[in-house]
Amino acid sequence: MRRHLQIFAILLSAILLSSCKDSRNEALRYAGDNRSELEKVLDHYKDDPEKLAAAMFLIENMPEHYSYRSDSIHSYYEIAKEILKSDLSPKEQSDSLLRICDTRFPNLDHDTISDIKVIKADFLIRNIDQAFEQWKTRPWASHLTFDEFCEWLLPYKAVEKQEMDEWRDSLSTIFTWGLNNMVHDDDTYETTINAANTIRSEINWRVRPFGIWDRKGYPMLSAATLPHITFGACMDYVTLAVLTFRSVGIPAVIDETPYWGRYRAGHNWYTILNNRGEELTSEWDVSSYPGSAFFTDKRIPKVYRNTYAINPERLEYREKSAYKHPFKICQKDITDQYFRTSDLDITLLDSIRVVEPYAYIATFTAIGSDWSVVDYGTVHSGKAHFTKMGRNVLYIALGYDGEQLRPISLPFILHTDGSIDYIKCNPKKKRSVDIRRKYYQSNNVAKMRKRLLHGMIQASNRADFADADTLYTIEDLNLPDKLPIHADKPYRYWRYLSPNGSFGSIAELAFFSADSAEVKGMPIGSTDDQAAILRAFDQDWLSNFETGGGDGNWVGMDMGRPTEIGYVRIVPRGDDNDIHPGDTYLLRYWNERNEWTSCGTKTATGNVLHYDNIPEGALMWVSDLTRGMDERAFLIDKDGNVVWW
Repeated sequence: MRRHLQIFAILLSAILLSSCKDSRNEALRYAGDNRSELEKVLDHYKDDPEKLAAAMFLIENMPEHYSYRSDSIHSYYEIAKEILKSDLSPKEQSDSLLRICDTRFPNLDHDTISDIKVIKADFLIRNIDQAFEQWKTRPWASHLTFDEFCEWLLPYKAVEKQEMDEWRDSLSTIFTWGLNNMVHDDDTYETTINAANTIRSEINWRVRPFGIWDRKGYPMLSAATLPHITFGACMDYVTLAVLTFRSVGIPAVIDETPYWGRYRAGHNWYTILNNRGEELTSEWDVSSYPGSAFFTDKRIPKVYRNTYAINPERLEYREKSAYKHPFKICQKDITDQYFRTSDLDITLLDSIRVVEPYAYIATFTAIGSDWSVVDYGTVHSGKAHFTKMGRNVLYIALGYDGEQLRPISLPFILHTDGSIDYIKCNPKKKRSVDIRRKYYQSNNVAKMRKRLLHGMIQASNRADFADADTLYTIEDLNLPDKLPIHADKPYRYWRYLSPNGSFGSIAELAFFSADSAEVKGMPIGSTDDQAAILRAFDQDWLSNFETGGGDGNWVGMDMGRPTEIGYVRIVPRGDDNDIHPGDTYLLRYWNERNEWTSCGTKTATGNVLHYDNIPEGALMWVSDLTRGMDERAFLIDKDGNVVWW
């Protein structure tokens, strides 16, 4: 058997030497003054065909991998290490590092150099030897083929700009107590999933990840800082997980979507290759168990895998395209490995001429403008061809006219059954539109809103509400901004009594006179938690009055004397994407000229925006110019219901 493996390795090396000679020589030429370092590596493995093939794989793909050029990054990491070990809270650490980045290390992130020009032979040789040691000795890695080993375990880095240091030594020392002390049973011990989950649990326990998704300074990509990242976004902790996995021989990669199908941002997660040859994905970062259900409720246009190998198709695109969209060169499309996809031939408009044989497919994100590119395709005979597109998503095709990307198709919906509906408004037929939200209602928001059903507005002249009169009962979730109250006398005590089982959940409560002037008193409630009571009156629709449980929960006001109330505002617990009185909104629709038309701005006087003269069938988009970021395009169906995309 060993003899057969040796023959295979020699044949593999011969094939690679023959087929990849040009790319290897090109990489060596590109290395410039650093060529001698790479030749040392090749010479070192000249009598070991398998490791020589691995070294060649790394070198041939190395020109497209980058590191920081300036030594200033080392100074930054030294400062970061001290801050990460300090007693500051994760948020305070993040703020401190962001200030330091902006003041002492501006533009460092843009000063990069190809690894092939700076990598050292000793580092690369040690990395290759360590990776082979894990592959050959760890039971949870022994199932890998050579090609799988090259992508899932061998690379000396998992992300660009990662420090070329001894991360395998560091991470495999810090996070392996559990791995080294696993029970040697006959059932789970040798499985990849067991090893990965053991490591994942230890990272969670030692690091205690704290999510921060806004700007937070340069990422922690050195062996000295990675184990101490007390704050970060998904990508930060996914990187830590993948590098730690690889340091102990667990095959892992990073997958991503550039944008969700109904959200402005994208997402990254890790995937492991288990000993049965199955790819087990996480949903989030180290907080997620690999192999559990993957975002069953999310619409996803594209899934890409970050690879070490260069994608030749993307390299060709970069060389030949007139418009240079910044697609990652070391990335491949694996959308069809996650769910059912469609290959599309999209009819193009005659009015736009493109200057290259490429088209771009984009989803609606409302980032800066409207559409964000997720992939490219080819143009031929009046059609744009795209492959492996995720379904149940709103798309549009874009083309480059020599100056900018412009829409070259109508917006269209790719449905779950693979059918396509092009969206075209009818400017000759107009309708009125009432809008209650600017963003689709998630399952959680809908459940919180439902907690209002059968809630009551009550009033009394006794503080214990023993003789309370019920003046309004909520039976419809499409509430007006101000509920009309018809009381035949004034009352001192007013409250919202939540239905049993609802925990009292509301975001805001306010009382108004008959002429709509706000009436204020002393906040009161069924709980001793004064902070919870005050959250019902703080005018923040993202803070909530809620109790720990039980029935009979209520919150209200002592007006100090009997007071006439004409209206009551109750805001359900939610995401603050309902139409907010006092905020200024802009409504647009996609017109027959294939562009957005403004319907003007309106300041909301209630929780419904009303517009007239909107073309039937139009794609619409409402923005809150006062606050918030969440926005989605939508249609109105034949029954007048909003359909979010």
